[in-house]
Amino acid sequence: MPQHPLHLVTGAAGVGKSTFGKELATKLAAVLLDSDTVTEPVVRAGLVAAGLEPTDRDSPEYKRLFRDAVYECLFQTAADNLDHVSVVIVGPFTRELGDVTWPDQIRDRFGIQPTIWYLTCDDEVRRQRILGRGNPRDQAKLVDWNQHVIEAPPAKPAFPVQHVTTDS
Repeated sequence: MPQHPLHLVTGAAGVGKSTFGKELATKLAAVLLDSDTVTEPVVRAGLVAAGLEPTDRDSPEYKRLFRDAVYECLFQTAADNLDHVSVVIVGPFTRELGDVTWPDQIRDRFGIQPTIWYLTCDDEVRRQRILGRGNPRDQAKLVDWNQHVIEAPPAKPAFPVQHVTTDS
């Protein structure tokens, strides 16, 4: 059974998950596993091999081919580290936030109760942050911002979380 804590940092694009996750990992002297960086080269290569746009992170085809594999990669890497050090996993976990049983599934898998951090901020603040970072993976979000907002994680997760508002 792992001796160290597991933290999951969740929320929509642009809320500050990566920044918060880095700060939390530094504070805890933890391993940081950010879905934006840990699996990026493999996902990009897989998208190209599949004949898809390498910056796609929003289409149904991306989600069908890569979403579950990306999370599984993060979870397996976390499992390799939890006996030795705390772990912070950063990812949107959009579908999981709506599943009341998800924290129990994580607990059962890792043998420890995770701390789940849910970050939120105003949608216009998110849009400005996304524009400011200039990441090509965000283009689909910006092309149809209103649709992206509709598909963002729920305003309130289906289970208790540590809630952080990052409007400033």
